[in-house]
Order: sequence, then structure tokens, then C-alpha cells
Amino acid sequence: MFNKIIKRGQKKFSKSDTSSDGVSNSTSSSNVSVNHDTQQQSGGGGVVTANGVDRASVSSVVVVETLPLFRDVAISDRQNLFLRKLRICSILFDFTDTVKSAREKEIKRQMLLEIVDFIQSGSGKITEVVQEELIRMVSVNIFRCLPPASHENTGMESGDPEEDDSYLEPSWPHLQIVYELLLRYIVSTDTDTKIAKRYIDHSFVMKLLDLFDSEDPREREYLKTVLHRIYGKFMVHRPFIRRGINNIFYRFIFETERHSGIGELLEILGSIINGFALPMKEEHKLFLVRALIPLHKPKSVAFYHQQLSYCITQFVEKDYKLADTVIRGLLKYWPVTNCQKEVLFLGELEEVLESTQSAEFQRCMVPLFRQIGRCLTSSHFQVVWLGLVGRVCVLRFPNTSKLLFSSQIGLNDSFTVAERALFLWNNDHIVTLMAQNRTVIFPIIYEALEKNIQSHWNQAVHGLTSNVRKMFLEMDNELFEECQRQYLEKETRAKGLEQQRELTWKRLEEVVASKAVIEDMVMVN
Repeated sequence: MFNKIIKRGQKKFSKSDTSSDGVSNSTSSSNVSVNHDTQQQSGGGGVVTANGVDRASVSSVVVVETLPLFRDVAISDRQNLFLRKLRICSILFDFTDTVKSAREKEIKRQMLLEIVDFIQSGSGKITEVVQEELIRMVSVNIFRCLPPASHENTGMESGDPEEDDSYLEPSWPHLQIVYELLLRYIVSTDTDTKIAKRYIDHSFVMKLLDLFDSEDPREREYLKTVLHRIYGKFMVHRPFIRRGINNIFYRFIFETERHSGIGELLEILGSIINGFALPMKEEHKLFLVRALIPLHKPKSVAFYHQQLSYCITQFVEKDYKLADTVIRGLLKYWPVTNCQKEVLFLGELEEVLESTQSAEFQRCMVPLFRQIGRCLTSSHFQVVWLGLVGRVCVLRFPNTSKLLFSSQIGLNDSFTVAERALFLWNNDHIVTLMAQNRTVIFPIIYEALEKNIQSHWNQAVHGLTSNVRKMFLEMDNELFEECQRQYLEKETRAKGLEQQRELTWKRLEEVVASKAVIEDMVMVN
């Protein structure tokens, strides 16, 4: 609660709006009267344009008189009435005070609802003048300076954007209807794209992208839907939208590592990537390498990893030759001490490997299974969300009916990194790839399996490791025995070196002790 109070007392300026928030004196009708009880603080009412909003700070009481309903006037007068209602809806109110101008706020809310119904019903074609005024009204209401994020007031690391005490926009009762109005306008069959793109231009889209940093999840959800619809309807804006999202990702990855809307932007991209034509353009492949893969780097990756993983797997499913690039990218950003991220990476790796063909698998299998080998012997343990609710993990050897292990994965089950790595052997496609390249893979991970059986603290890991070991034995007995022989020779050499090292230290200690005795004798004499 304390954080919310502070947020309301401070303002964070977006790139699209650098003036202060307040009440805009924008009226045009004999049915609307504005009375100023106090002097204007910034020299007059705000001047509003379709794509730029000057939200002048005015401390005043606005008295709004109601207008007739659309159904109560002649069809020829509805366009003029529409304009008058839009201008009334351009008036801004102070929502931090729930009592102030309560009647006027309710009148505006009812007008907004009526406008939404009018557009949705398709009662009449919207003229170009009305469309311009409509976008102007939407711009006045939604393009504003956002309040500062939690970490800016407290100095703490940013937390879960969905947590209960996250900031909620006080003007949402009106903003929600404005967003709904914008959405209905965009999807309406009566909206002429050639005319609409004059007002929903690059500047408008850029301001929408800036709003994705809002801490209110309700607003981000509407922004996601609106931007997705704009991308689908206005083909001319598609490259610009992709570049704008790229720039947000670059700032997030390489500068701030703080942004509230990464997950929503990735959801939009997931749908966009799904529609990419084949063969894939070089621009899209560069986006994968320069933006999507580096998104695994920030500490807060857990908050948007599900959406990120979906985008990554979409690329691999579209073009299987990208599997090597993706896997090497995951290995590049593989976490060292964060076991929660390791479990997430292993889950994503399994999804990518499901779409990987043998040729691409062979290019990256050596560094890949070196990392998997390190994961197999990891002693980390943490409660993590895997996103595998209700899946029964059953490990069977291909072409046999032998059940090796079974485990029910729940929403908040506890998993070691080693357990999650061992679950890779539950995937038939991955096991097939391993079997085809067993002469390379088995020697890499055999030592990790033996160390688990000998010394790992977790009994579940012991059981899973034994089952995987049995699988290797049944898959290729000769190779298993060869790996076992090499491992025993390596252990014997290591023990010999250790014994030699201990003997060397013992001799040195004896030499030092003998020298000390001689020195004592010399001093006594």
C-alpha cells in the first residue's frame, strides 16, 4: 500500500509524453460547460492532435451536461452527435480522488459505452472526420505518463509482475472502455484501412509500444490484443512493429533488464512467427539470433520464459536447420549458479530437440552432452514450476515393453537439476537421436552416471540414473563395457596420481623435518 501511495505521487515520463498529467480543457458543444474554480497552472487548456497529446495540467471542476442517445436522434444527425460525444470523452478527470467530479465521470463512462455499442452495431458508416476525432479522443485518454515502477521507488529488484500488490491504474474504468472502443474500431468491417492508416500511423504505434511498460496487467492484455489486430490489418505497419519490438528487447537485454510487457510482446511475436512464410527471410533469422536467444540472459527470464520458449520452438519447427543455432545459443547463456533457470533451460532444450533432425543434432551433440553431463551430477535443489501439469513421465526403451521409471509431475513438485536432465530420456525422439550417435554420446556422459550412483545425495537421482544406465547396457552392451573399462582405467590412473602426490608430499615433509633436526643440532653445538 505504501508503494502505491508513493507511485501516485510521482510520475515516470514515457517517450511519447513529456508533459504533466491533469484535466484537459477540450470541449466543443453548447451542451458542455467548463467552470474553472481555480486559476490554470500551466497557461491554458491542452491542445490535442491525432498523434500527439499536450496534456496541460489544469486544476478545475468540469461540469458536463448529458447528450441525447443515438437512437433518439435522426440518422442524418448521428454523425454530428458522434463528434460531440467524442469531444466530451476527450475531457480528462482526476481518478486519484474518487469523489471529485463523480457525476461527470459517470456521464463520460456511459457515453463511451454508447460509442462502443454504436461502432459494434454498424448502424452507420463512420466518416473520415469522425475517425480523426475518434483517434484523437483515444490518444488523449491512453497516451499518458506512466507511474514509476516498484523498483524505482524502493530500490529493490523487480519482482513478479503478476503479484497482488502490483500497481493498478486508477482510471481503468474509463481506460478499459477506450481500449475496447479502439479495438472495435480496428476490427470493424466498416473501417477503411486506407483512411484509418492516416491516423493510426507510426507515431501512434510507437506510443502503443511505449505503454507496454505499464505495470497494470489488464492494460497490457488490451495492448497485446490491439497491437496484434493492427499488425494483422495494417500490412504497411508490420516491419515497423517488428523493429519497434526489437528495440524494446535490445534495451531490456543490454541496458535496463526491467520491463513489464516482455511476456505480452513475446505472445504477439509467437503468433507472428507462426505466420512466417518459407523459406524464412534473413531478417527473421537475425531477429532470432540477436533478440530472442539473448532474452535468455536476464535474471527475470522465468517471468516470460514460457512465451519465449514458444517463439524459439516455432522457429525450429518452421526451419529445422535452425536447431543447431538455437541449441548453441542456449549453451552460450546457460546459467552457472541459478538452478531454477537451469531447469527451465532443460525443459526448453527438450522441446527444441523434439524438432531437431539427425544432421543438426550431430553438429552440436558434443558441447550439448558435455553440458547435460554437468547437469546430471548437479547437486542443486529447488522448488520450481515446470509447466508440465499432469504429464506422466514414463521411460521405456524403444521397441520394448520394459518400463524403466514413472513419475507424476505436479505444478509445484520439487526437482533437482539432475532429475530434470534425466527426464530427457523419457522422450522417444531424443533417445532415438542418442542411440544413433551412441559411440560419441555414451563416453561423454558415462562418467556422470557412475558418479551419480556412487555419491549423489538424492535417492530419486540414484533410481533414475540406474534406469538410464540399464538402457545403455541393453542398447549396446559392447560399447557399455568399453566405456566401463575406460572409466575404471581413468579412475585407476587418478588413484595412482593421488597416491604419488601423497608420497611426494610425505617425502617433502620428511626432508623439511630432517633439515629442522640438523638446524637444531647446529644451534645446540
